Amino acid sequence: MGRPNLSLTSSFDRHKGSSSSRGRDRGAATTELVLLTPLLIAFLLVAVAFGRLATARLRVGDAAYQAARSASLARSAEEARRYAHAAAERALALTGASCAHFTVTADVGALLPGGTARVKVACTADLGLTGLPAHLTVSRTALSVIDSYRGKA
Repeated sequence: MGRPNLSLTSSFDRHKGSSSSRGRDRGAATTELVLLTPLLIAFLLVAVAFGRLATARLRVGDAAYQAARSASLARSAEEARRYAHAAAERALALTGASCAHFTVTADVGALLPGGTARVKVACTADLGLTGLPAHLTVSRTALSVIDSYRGKA
């Protein structure tokens, strides 16, 4: 059997070096936290902005689809533009989209059966980052086929 080390000086000498290195590391974690916190907050804000951008794209795409469908049901080109604008406005309002400004462009041609109604919705979305220029224009285009069997006006 091995003999246990009963010498107090050797044990003290062994821990003496680690004691001095602990003194040099004191406050390092606090310094790291102070330096990394702004970066973590900035990363979080960018993640929130990308989430809001994705949500804005989905909402504008849905508004464009609804506007195209409404335009395809109209009986005249002017009526189609009015229907498209009203449907897009209603869709954006119901989903809570934060559009500072939006435009609706409807191209329905002659509204012939079998043709298409093409509607483009553009929205200047607020990404919600306080103090930063966080407005971005999102646009989506949707098509809807005009019913081939609908009656004439």
